Amino acid sequence: MTITANSQLPNLFSQNRNSINNHTDYMSPTLGAELVYTQDESGRYLTFCWQHSELLGLNPDQIIDEFNDEATFEPVDKVAYLERLHQILTSLVPEKLQCWFSYGQELFELELVITPIMPQLGKAATTVLVMGRLLQAKVNISKVDVITKTPTQIELALRSQQHQRLVNRITKNIRRNLDIDIIWQQTVDSLGKVLRLERCIICPYQPSSSKVRVIAEYHQPECKSLLGVDINLATEPAFAQAVATLEPIVMEVPGYSLCPHQKILVVATSYQDQANGLVALTLRDECYPLTDAEIELAKEVADQLGTAIAHATLYKELEAARQKAEDASRLKSEFLANVSHEIRTPLNGMIGFLKLILEGMADDPEEQNQFLQEAHHLSIHLLNIINDILDIAKIEAGKMDLDCTPVQLAELFSDVDNFMRPQAEMRNLSFRMQMPSTSDEIIVQGNYQRLLQVMLNLVGNAIKFTQEGGITISADIALKKTKFQDQEYPGMVRVRVADTGIGVSLDKQDKLFQLFSQVDGSRTRQYGGTGLGLAISQKLVEAMGGEVHFYSLGEGLGSTVTFTVPLYQQPLIVSSSDNDLQNGIC
Repeated sequence: MTITANSQLPNLFSQNRNSINNHTDYMSPTLGAELVYTQDESGRYLTFCWQHSELLGLNPDQIIDEFNDEATFEPVDKVAYLERLHQILTSLVPEKLQCWFSYGQELFELELVITPIMPQLGKAATTVLVMGRLLQAKVNISKVDVITKTPTQIELALRSQQHQRLVNRITKNIRRNLDIDIIWQQTVDSLGKVLRLERCIICPYQPSSSKVRVIAEYHQPECKSLLGVDINLATEPAFAQAVATLEPIVMEVPGYSLCPHQKILVVATSYQDQANGLVALTLRDECYPLTDAEIELAKEVADQLGTAIAHATLYKELEAARQKAEDASRLKSEFLANVSHEIRTPLNGMIGFLKLILEGMADDPEEQNQFLQEAHHLSIHLLNIINDILDIAKIEAGKMDLDCTPVQLAELFSDVDNFMRPQAEMRNLSFRMQMPSTSDEIIVQGNYQRLLQVMLNLVGNAIKFTQEGGITISADIALKKTKFQDQEYPGMVRVRVADTGIGVSLDKQDKLFQLFSQVDGSRTRQYGGTGLGLAISQKLVEAMGGEVHFYSLGEGLGSTVTFTVPLYQQPLIVSSSDNDLQNGIC
């Protein structure tokens, strides 16, 4: 679509002239021109005012940015325009010319009068005043014939100055910040805006991975975002070569609208000769081949960015380690406070009951015997707490040695039933135990005392945190050969302890097996205990070749804990039909 200025433009603009918000500067009212702007010798805009900016879709704020080194509204043949500009500054003679300008996807043909602003006597002119008017506008940029040229020395010098300013800006941003995410985004934004790129992306690189992910991106609005996309190095030779050589790699991609080829530059960021990232950029309006100096400049930017990435990563790791150490210190302090309380409680009870006996406060031998039983019960509780602490100390020191032998699962379940059923019945909770249906004994490989400790701990927790409902202990057999400590077993036995208790929210379940960590400190105070039970159980089960898992749909929805232990020998499984037949005979 073409708009002809001589006959149609006055009518077009006269209809909307009253609705235009006129963003003029101090010169516009006196000059009375349709288009007025000033530029320095490098072509940077110092001021810009066009009466028809809004109608033509121009944003003066974007044309003059805060750094004054990005020209989004610029001549299509920039080299010829700059040569004419320097000629006028040298001769100090105004000139009139017609020139095509581009802004986004639109082109404007302008008639301009360029006038040098006279400097002080003895100084060279560095600024021009440009007044002009619109002749025609074209939407389809591909209809304009653009003649590409080899860059002149002036153009190369201007590009070199622009790129050096870019490097300085990136370096300044890097030095101001140690947040790696901010460094990445500021870098792509600076590169993209100043160099007018189609796209600029940064991907962190790990030598152990064959893929990289785009974590920071600058792109033009018409381009689809690649943020979060994984790039396979095996299918992208430019990326793979940049990582292997640590040198900038230039690739040409056919199909660029204004130039025969679209150039893509890929450069690896590195630290101590080890690649740690990749920067890839596509040039949007650049038709000239990159010079050796520009390639070297790209490598300099990549080296600085690689060093910044290494330092920021190290800082992040140190900060995480510091936070972890502070958390560990806090958790241990909380743990010691809880343990101190847990130890003092049975000790005070024992001292109280024994003092009553020593002072003759018992009314009769029966009451004295009752006091002794209470003191004995408290002493067993205290011994269990001390054993937990000693177990954790052994586990952390790597000195937990277990002697594993064949263990009858029925005997283990029977002892658990004898110990825990009375406790459940005292709280009016149902207590069920279910063994797998087999015609012979189920024998597992493990340490009997430690397996009993694990089961008592899991069932004790289930009873402690269940107010109503009940607890179910069951087992099943998974016949899949497994190997542990160079010995092969026919399968695993999975023991399941399920309750209808208070449950645990999904976001807190990862803390259950952490040493010195409490899901909720208020629960520890309310229900008692050191909070070491699950962590100890997990370590013990793992030492016997099994695994511990916790399941809960959330608070108030109960919980299930399972653990596995190697099956010593394969039992004969009784099928459901066999059970029905036996029941019929009986």
